[in-house]
Amino acid sequence: MDTPPTIAPPPPLPDRLSVDPGSPHHVPAVFEHDVGIRFNGRERRDVEEYCISEGWIKVAAGKTVDRRGRPLLLTLKGRVEAFYR
Repeated sequence: MDTPPTIAPPPPLPDRLSVDPGSPHHVPAVFEHDVGIRFNGRERRDVEEYCISEGWIKVAAGKTVDRRGRPLLLTLKGRVEAFYR
């Protein structure tokens, strides 16, 4: 009899998370799963960083980049919800 592989439950989503690996708010274990962000009731797929308790997300400002080649980020304030898809 073969036993089915056990799938570890995803880690709890942090209050603040960033997709930038150089950020202190980057948690690699969370990105092993598909994370969704709902901002003001609408799902967003362009979020670079979020903070639930402070109520903001950061999104890229078009194709504009800084002098290090990273996208310039705009901060939008509102109701933020993070979830696993």
